[in-house]
Amino acid sequence: MALAKEQVYTIDDIYNLSEGNRAELIDGEIYYMAPPTRKHQRILGELFAVIREHINQNNGKCEVDIAPFAVFLNNDDINYVEPDISVICDPEKLTDRGCLGAPDWIIEIVSPGSRRMDYYTKLFKYRTAGVREYWIVDSEKDRILVYDFESENTGDYTFADSVKSGIYDNLFINFADIVEGLKI
Repeated sequence: MALAKEQVYTIDDIYNLSEGNRAELIDGEIYYMAPPTRKHQRILGELFAVIREHINQNNGKCEVDIAPFAVFLNNDDINYVEPDISVICDPEKLTDRGCLGAPDWIIEIVSPGSRRMDYYTKLFKYRTAGVREYWIVDSEKDRILVYDFESENTGDYTFADSVKSGIYDNLFINFADIVEGLKI
């Protein structure tokens, strides 16, 4: 007796989701996403503002985007993610649809429903796709994990720390300031 063939979904399936549904696609498997919490969104906004300000003040060539922003991770039709923050330094990767290929820096803010995806599945996918730097920001654990894939360094920080970006020589994000600014 033959085994049932598992369905492989494509980016077309993502774009055909009913209005209001969001999902990511990893190796042809759909992962639905719950709406983010207010705290998640506040952290996202603060981090985006710091990174955007740094890029603008330094006349940087990189672009910073926030979810929902389409990243066609392997530039194929079975991998599609919406990282919380994507920093792309190669303008050739950017189209009106999103980013074709791996961003240089990705930040994911952990939600209760995304914990396994952020810590395991995406860590592997981002590393193999060519992302240079990946941060996992976990407000429940008061923790920031930094993976600098280029130098093969990993850092483990708390929300009391100032964390240096690997793709910029002079960008430090003070998480104590981020948390103070939340006021929730």
